[in-house]
Amino acid sequence: MTKKAKQFPVPPEQRTQPYWALLNNVIDPELGVGIVDLGLIYDVDIKDGCVEITMTFTSMGCPVGPSIIAQVEEVAEEIPDVEKVSINLVWEPAWTADRMNPDVRAMLAI
Repeated sequence: MTKKAKQFPVPPEQRTQPYWALLNNVIDPELGVGIVDLGLIYDVDIKDGCVEITMTFTSMGCPVGPSIIAQVEEVAEEIPDVEKVSINLVWEPAWTADRMNPDVRAMLAI
């Protein structure tokens, strides 16, 4: 079963919460930008010591995908009181440049 991701980009008020800032420390090596600012993180749900992160990539064939997932897991384990990390990789809704932080989109001229 594929969980439908919430509509985003992530609202700015959520990007200021500590776990969003932590996740934005994961940098896409091809673009040199944090994955939250790129709009790759669709949702972060923390309950009972478990964090579920719903995310995507800019394309299905993303060559650095496994590396990004490993970094997301590592960073998510730093969230206080988190005992388990679950990554939900989704392709619907598809990533578009509209999901990016507008400042980053302008910087990259996309």
